[in-house]
Amino acid sequence: MIDWDDVRYFLAAARGGSVRAAAGRLGVNHSTALRRIAQLEEHLGAQMFEKLPSGYRLTAAGEEVLDLAVQMEASSHQLETRVLGRDQSVRGRLRVTLTPILATHLLMPDFADFARLHPDIEMEILSSGELANLTKREADVAIRVVYDRKTLPLNLHGLKGPELFGGVYVSRDRLAAWRAGAPEPFRWVVISMHGIPDWASGGEITTTGVPFRVTDAAAEIAAVRQGLGITTLPCFVGDADPLLARVPGTGLHLYGTLWLLTQGETRKTKRVQLFTQFLSQRLAAHATLLAGLSL
Repeated sequence: MIDWDDVRYFLAAARGGSVRAAAGRLGVNHSTALRRIAQLEEHLGAQMFEKLPSGYRLTAAGEEVLDLAVQMEASSHQLETRVLGRDQSVRGRLRVTLTPILATHLLMPDFADFARLHPDIEMEILSSGELANLTKREADVAIRVVYDRKTLPLNLHGLKGPELFGGVYVSRDRLAAWRAGAPEPFRWVVISMHGIPDWASGGEITTTGVPFRVTDAAAEIAAVRQGLGITTLPCFVGDADPLLARVPGTGLHLYGTLWLLTQGETRKTKRVQLFTQFLSQRLAAHATLLAGLSL
């Protein structure tokens, strides 16, 4: 099978009149251009050029190959244009990966607005404990909290968003009872695999050493709403929940910075560009809530 790259070198030499001209046109050294043309000649079993003092001249075989090579080039350009044109449309599937808590407690209204603006884009929200891998093309866009930018893979392209803070929260009813003099100490409500974060404290209230363990964030929030104890939550969850309040005497903790991440050629598609630009603006609008400054 003929290598199209070899044909490209042949075309450049035929048009430029020499191998050196082909190398200059394609941005490679002379030996590379010479080798690629030789590979084509070997594959076809014919000499493409006759070397003259004035430069290179096509042989009869070269003239025949030139006509076919021009057709191949035209077909290649047509194929590229069609595929690129389709990719630049606002049709097709857009897969977005993020944590469930970001999807359900912050960004779903924004996703809905984007879907209404672009009804021909088939959105797929991949919200699970395990984030899809961009490099393996499991998703088109990743929304991730990154504490240290140096941990971002070099092959990913990112749009930096706002900083994300968390705090310690309790149900308003339980807090009101404590302020009224209820003596019972508070339990920590924790996700089993995480436990109590090192930065968290009970602030002005007394806590027990017996935690209440759950397996996911939804159960964690439900347990705290029921007055079972206190827990750590992102500010965009705790501050926006009318049933919850911050524990007195506790501070905020920086989880990291939100990033919109894309990979390789995927980031150049129209639907990905539209989505990342749209969501970048929405995240900026959420900055106060994400930083815990909305109270």
